[in-house]
Amino acid sequence: MLMDSVDVDRLREALVGADYTSAGVTARLGQRAEAAMRRGDHRAALAATDDRDRQATLIRLFCCGQTESIDSVAAAVAPLPVRTAVECGLLTEAEDGIRAGWALAAHQGRWLLSDLPAWLGGTVDSEHVLGVAGASESLAGYLMRRPVETALDIGTGSGPLALQLSGQATTVTATDLSSRALRFAATNAALNRLDWELLEGDLVEPVAGRRFDQVVSNPPFITGPGATDFTYRDSGRAGDGVCAELAQAAPGLLNPGGTMQFLANWLHVEGQPWTERVAGWFTDSGCDVWVIQRDVADPLDYVRIWQRDAGGDHDPTALAAWLDWFEMQRVEAVGFGVVNIRLRESGDATVVCEDLRQQPAVAFDTLITDWFDRVDMLADLSMEELLDARLSVRPGVKLDQRAELTDEGWDVERQILSDTAGLGRREEIDPLLVSFLGGCSGLVPMRTQIGLLAQAHEAPEALLAAGLLPVVTGLIRRGFLDVRR
Repeated sequence: MLMDSVDVDRLREALVGADYTSAGVTARLGQRAEAAMRRGDHRAALAATDDRDRQATLIRLFCCGQTESIDSVAAAVAPLPVRTAVECGLLTEAEDGIRAGWALAAHQGRWLLSDLPAWLGGTVDSEHVLGVAGASESLAGYLMRRPVETALDIGTGSGPLALQLSGQATTVTATDLSSRALRFAATNAALNRLDWELLEGDLVEPVAGRRFDQVVSNPPFITGPGATDFTYRDSGRAGDGVCAELAQAAPGLLNPGGTMQFLANWLHVEGQPWTERVAGWFTDSGCDVWVIQRDVADPLDYVRIWQRDAGGDHDPTALAAWLDWFEMQRVEAVGFGVVNIRLRESGDATVVCEDLRQQPAVAFDTLITDWFDRVDMLADLSMEELLDARLSVRPGVKLDQRAELTDEGWDVERQILSDTAGLGRREEIDPLLVSFLGGCSGLVPMRTQIGLLAQAHEAPEALLAAGLLPVVTGLIRRGFLDVRR
């Protein structure tokens, strides 16, 4: 650990005594000022903490990057001595007082120590250890919430995702290549009175041969020529190799029915749809997979983003070398998103790669669980059972029609099925499917509906069923239709 256990206990006592907790900080600042503070605007937060009581001093130190007097800091961190806090690195001496040496976030009922980010006066070097950052926060919003026995966090860093897993897993194991990151993680586990198994090594290497119920990872997913400049973001694998490696490790890491979720970048290569590239990572894996693309950047924007992240946005030589590599690999863009995997217990696996960039912000954790449940249901249904099932259009699904007025009346040009209650998907459908969905009230078996349509259109019933079944299956999986058996 970065501090001995006695000093960790003293720090916890100080934080509790000063009410430096997520609820306490919000109550002190108000939601608007707290949100502004997290974006780097500290004006309202500083105004609300001008009296410099214990809580105020801690907020000014660790949330606003201020220098505070030694007397106010000593009172704020007591019973942890200031000298001890300086010696271990938690605090640092400045000309006119004391500053934070590490970041200390009060977040979602827990505390998280990490290196200071650049916007709080820290320096990003090769061994920088992230705390509550955008990527881990993003993945946390996708994590499936269910009780499990065993959980694994690959590339834990300071442990933000391990903290999330601790709320639902009996045991938590975490790995990281960086021994320094693991020291932060060990300190955070102790600070929050949690017991984690922490293992040093590259990705899944430390847990070879073991299986888990839930696996998560915010890996060093940056795509490029295979740099190793920054441990938190660079894997040393060229291209999107680290993400492909994690995907291919999933079947050997999971118990049957177990899930794995990780953030990923993937290359959009000239002449190859990104969906084919990413789906290829799961060939014969035996896993159900839903890959959600949430953003796409062109190579120049992508490189600039990550150069700014490391404070190197004015390095034209590095920028040119990175872009040259993309050009040689015929990379047109880089996609970003979340890979959701579940090891099937039996039956055929389903792999779907979907672009959801334009969809609204929703509770993805619930939608992902629902998606896997639907895939399970469809896998368990025979064709005859599906034909005997009664289908109903889900609440919030609407049909939009675009028509042009002609001499003979309205001529319908397009018919769009939209899911207004879920991900906002919009799909163009043909008149036959419109007629079919119009009868999906949950009262009539699908077989009967197809028979009535066949009579109305004077079409062979078997041919109509063969055409409708795969389309209907897709609508069920994507949440447009419910099945009643």
